[in-house]
Amino acid sequence: MNDRLRLTVLGTGRLGITHAACMASLGFDVLGVDTDARKVGQLNAGHLPIYEPGLRDLLRAGLDSGRLTFTTSYPQAAAFGDVHFICAGTPAQPGSDHADLSQVHGCVAALAPLLDRPCLVAGKSTVPVGTARRLAAELAGACEGVELAWNPEFLREGSAIADTLAPDRIVAGVTSRRAEGILRQVYAGPIAGGTPFFATGLETAELAKVAANAFLATKISFINAMAEVCEAAGGNVRVLSEILGADPRIGSGFLRPGLGFGGGCLPKDIRAFMARAADLEAGEALGFLREVDAINLRRRARAANLASELAGGDLAGVPICVLGAAFKPGSDDVRDSPALDVAQILYGMGARVTVYDPAALANARRACPELGYAATMAKAAQDAYVVLLLTEWPEFAGLRPGDLASMVARRNIVDGRNVLDPALWRAAGWNYGALGMAMTPPPASRSAVRRSTTGRGHGGSG
Repeated sequence: MNDRLRLTVLGTGRLGITHAACMASLGFDVLGVDTDARKVGQLNAGHLPIYEPGLRDLLRAGLDSGRLTFTTSYPQAAAFGDVHFICAGTPAQPGSDHADLSQVHGCVAALAPLLDRPCLVAGKSTVPVGTARRLAAELAGACEGVELAWNPEFLREGSAIADTLAPDRIVAGVTSRRAEGILRQVYAGPIAGGTPFFATGLETAELAKVAANAFLATKISFINAMAEVCEAAGGNVRVLSEILGADPRIGSGFLRPGLGFGGGCLPKDIRAFMARAADLEAGEALGFLREVDAINLRRRARAANLASELAGGDLAGVPICVLGAAFKPGSDDVRDSPALDVAQILYGMGARVTVYDPAALANARRACPELGYAATMAKAAQDAYVVLLLTEWPEFAGLRPGDLASMVARRNIVDGRNVLDPALWRAAGWNYGALGMAMTPPPASRSAVRRSTTGRGHGGSG
């Protein structure tokens, strides 16, 4: 294998584009591969089909340098690459919590017959444990010297570049010292910068990503379970979170109470993890994740309840402003978005919902065309009876009471992410409601919602 490795990236979703652009920025020659000719054309023209801070500039720098290009040709990829990274999506199977691995298997099936020299195929996709062994068997009939490794990604949307170029850990599931050495060569820069490198077996590497996601989801849902108790008991979940986070055994990361998690990873990954554990007859070990998922979904219904209570108990025809459509700030991803789910629940309760988001409006319109959308926050808030802050974009988290006072019809706000100062808003005459904080009872409710299954994500697979 040449000293100067050439890399291919199979699949150009968020993970694949980021990995390709970042590897090119490290000096590698990189070929991105996708069967979607339109997307390949867009990428070769420097047009980014997703929103990720800094990625467009990195993509264009790679193209301009000549180190990065994209193709639909697997024969070209086989001839080009010394290391082939599988970055295909693994969504949930229709009607099931199991992961759909068809894209991953499709990459291997298209590549394997074309390999005619030693190389490394390295999976980055999030897959059920045991997948790598099956893929290794599929590659066994290829050219001698073709090996499989598993190198899971740990990207966070909104900080994907930093997570690639300066990750907090690198995991390499390998079956030989040769494969380990190749991956050490690929990641020589981050390793030299102090990033820990864990060489392990294939199964442990596969588990590393799903176990991390399960733990983070559990921590988020734990503090939101405490929020439910605080609402019932009159406690303050924000202060409770700070107290818990001060314990070094617990830590404050991912201990922020609010609307909970969403997106294309955590929800579907924990469900796929449970499904795979059941396949392995170890389902009882992950039984707690069912409640983790349930707590997370209950927060969405509770946010809608708060809006209903602040509006007097009946949302029929009531104008509602929803700030946020992306599942998190720094992204245009609306897959299993808690914000968009709450907007749909409110719409199902009869409200006239208008949504504003600085990056995700186009995706939100495609996903939920029945909702109303506004090009600015001011237009979304105009004449609203209730404002809901559901995605903590900086421009929303930095709001002050006077910013919206002249726009709304009534001063009611639901802080779904616990980022505003309650005392400040209440002092300015706003009725302030937040998840995990007791609220003065609103006017007698005529039809307050106790449970809603209207929105996306309830009972489904992210």
